[in-house]
Amino acid sequence: MTELEALQAALAGEHAALYGVGVAGGKLNGAKFRAATDTFDRHRDNRDQLSALIAAADETPVAAEPAYDLPQPVTNGASAGQLVLLIERRLAGVYGDLVEAAEQPAVRKLAIEQLLATATAQLSWGGAPVALPGDA
Repeated sequence: MTELEALQAALAGEHAALYGVGVAGGKLNGAKFRAATDTFDRHRDNRDQLSALIAAADETPVAAEPAYDLPQPVTNGASAGQLVLLIERRLAGVYGDLVEAAEQPAVRKLAIEQLLATATAQLSWGGAPVALPGDA
């Protein structure tokens, strides 16, 4: 996978994450809602950074889909939290791929930071620690 392909894959993952976290946030309240809002903000910032890196390479950033199929119904706070955890797990893999494909220091830095952020987020959403976050 080239750096550009990995950047586009990470951007597509962030688009999907924004959709999923937005859906999940609608079923959360209190501290979990605030955590989902912070998660949404982080993914929005990532989307913007990835788009800028792709545009700087004179390429067109992949667009968001109008909607995404969710892997599970989101009917309450518990299923919403499970969805956010799944989103973070999937993004860890995407950012792991970007770490591997990164050629530019700025891309590698972003990829490593977000790999660590997704690993940390997994813990806050009920996930267990893993030795190599993002490893398939």
